[in-house]
Amino acid sequence: MLIKRVKQLLSGQFIRNVGWLGTAELVNRIFRLGTTVTLARMFSSQDYGAMALIYTIFEFANVFTLRGGIGAKIIQADEKDVETICNTSFWINLILCVSVFFFQCIIALPVAQFYGNPQLVLPICVLAGVYLIYPVFMVNSALIERNNHLKITAICNAVQAFVGNVITVVFALLGMGVWAVVLPIILSTPVWVIITWMNNPWRPPTKFSLDNWREVFNFGRNMLLVEFLNKLRNNLDYLIVGKFLGAEQLGIYFFAFNGGSGISMNVINTFMSALYPYICAVREDWLEFKKRYINSIRKVISFVIPLILIQSILAPIYVPIIFGQKWTSAVPILIIICLSVILRVFGWANSLLLTAVDKTDINLYLNVIFTVLFAATVLLTVQWGIIGVAAGILVVHIIYVPLSVFWSYRYVFSKHNSLLSKI
Repeated sequence: MLIKRVKQLLSGQFIRNVGWLGTAELVNRIFRLGTTVTLARMFSSQDYGAMALIYTIFEFANVFTLRGGIGAKIIQADEKDVETICNTSFWINLILCVSVFFFQCIIALPVAQFYGNPQLVLPICVLAGVYLIYPVFMVNSALIERNNHLKITAICNAVQAFVGNVITVVFALLGMGVWAVVLPIILSTPVWVIITWMNNPWRPPTKFSLDNWREVFNFGRNMLLVEFLNKLRNNLDYLIVGKFLGAEQLGIYFFAFNGGSGISMNVINTFMSALYPYICAVREDWLEFKKRYINSIRKVISFVIPLILIQSILAPIYVPIIFGQKWTSAVPILIIICLSVILRVFGWANSLLLTAVDKTDINLYLNVIFTVLFAATVLLTVQWGIIGVAAGILVVHIIYVPLSVFWSYRYVFSKHNSLLSKI
């Protein structure tokens, strides 16, 4: 009975896709481990603080390229509309990416002046060059996911991880500072162009057209705002800690977050990347849709929770051994952050559920409420230092995420009870 249950757990398209993405993530983790160890030993806490600020600006600006919203619409679209939506999406994405490129360059100087670090200006501007590459492969990547060919996505992730991490280690050992992180992002991104074009026949249109742009934009608009709020929550604590506690404390906090949630969130991302196209494929069949969603969440939990608990328990042992004694003070924060990730699994899945059923407006409202609570918590707890901030983040996740998930589940599936009863 146990063997049969394990076989059922590991079978199906969802787990096959997770397997491919998980293998790619394992490759990424192997190379990333070497990179993380190298940076931990070559970077000071001030270097980590500067890197955190650069990443934060990049992550915020990246939201406005609308990659997530446009890609999600292509995956979800009806078959008859796919070609038109792909062509329109390309032009919308191109316009947005060029605009975001200039926007990030413009704000580089004010950001550097606000944090009193003029050396941030050039890296922020150079990193904006990545946005100009996105439109070339964004539609191809979304079509590959739509067709559930996540093996190709996994290959892209693995090859980019290899290229990016090797360059980072070399540049770090050469003493290039934050440039060891900025330049590899740009140099490794063309991997996606090469591999997606080799495995998907779609090519950018030669004729400018914005047919059905309202459909794409309205769907993407809510997705953009949701993604912006996600980025805000993921980076707001960095901004507040950096401003009120200084670069050194930010460096410790940033290391703890990356060493804690970084590993587990990448594993979760593997599952969630597979979950969305998997449930969208049957969204017209509510009985199968509900079955796929529930079974997939069970599979995610069965893998993720043991991983997070093991990581939390072993953190006091592996952090000083692998990263060095200077990061021992980050261990308590790392453990607290790891525990909060368990709640994020449910919150992320809930967001995908609402998006799949065209309830991006409700997804947006729930994220607005959560972001307000999150920001208030960080501002309140920063007076107790970085441990206080981490503990506050855990508490707000424990309180809000279960409530929002329970309400959304009842809303989505109770609403369609009459339909389900007829199937």
